[in-house]
Amino acid sequence: MALCLDTHCHLDANEFANDLDAVIQRAAQVGVHGVLIPAVQAKDFEAVASLAHQAALHLPATCYTLGIHPIYTPWAKESDMDILRKAVRQAMSDPRFVGIGEIGLDYFLPELDAHQQAFFFEAQLNLAQEFKLPVILHVRRSQDAILKALRTRKISGGIAHAFNGSFQQAEQFIQLNFAMGFGGAMTFSRALQIRRLATELPIEHIVLETDAPDIPPAWLNSQVNRRNEPGELPQISSILAELRATLITQTQSQCAQNALRVIPRWADLVSAQAPYLVHQA
Repeated sequence: MALCLDTHCHLDANEFANDLDAVIQRAAQVGVHGVLIPAVQAKDFEAVASLAHQAALHLPATCYTLGIHPIYTPWAKESDMDILRKAVRQAMSDPRFVGIGEIGLDYFLPELDAHQQAFFFEAQLNLAQEFKLPVILHVRRSQDAILKALRTRKISGGIAHAFNGSFQQAEQFIQLNFAMGFGGAMTFSRALQIRRLATELPIEHIVLETDAPDIPPAWLNSQVNRRNEPGELPQISSILAELRATLITQTQSQCAQNALRVIPRWADLVSAQAPYLVHQA
């Protein structure tokens, strides 16, 4: 069995409030070994950290990141950066804490203030640079602006989540030690650009994700309850394997290796907390 990691999963979302334990157990039963849970707002930092430890009882390679999501910036205060700094400093002693995220820029939603987004994004990049941590990026229609901000700092790398930019933009992220996240959107046959990227980008720079409960895969599209779950990851990985004409186990293993390479603290966690998984990556 290959090491199977979901690099982006919002297990703390309200959609999971009523059956969280069942969701976690279903993921474990289908071969998911761990998820990365990115925080999205300051008031949730403690809950996300606690949830990562709870989920690890069934998904031993589970980790978390702390950050302020661009969509949540309308409710964020400048003082939240002080809260984040304090939380990061304390979390550095927690092996399940692996980086800063979910952060970034969202130019898709017109109601979001670009200047406010930029303030929090750049402040969090500075924090990542200070603590030498990778970042989990939200890059919706903002690839060039994010690349520009990254180039002015020494960021160790990370993941460009739900990547949907150009091949040339992907190459620039790769040069900065980022992997591209692919998930449910890739499973739709009409998603030609995403599927082309998933097929043609070097496999060494691709990671798997669900973004659960969001971005449900194609097979959930017609269901009344379209909630995505981390347990969908193995089937999502089968689509990537099909596109690239490779074995599912090889795809899962390579994508897990990629995630551990760009997020070193996650690699340390797997080695220390779940050493029996190391040989599966």
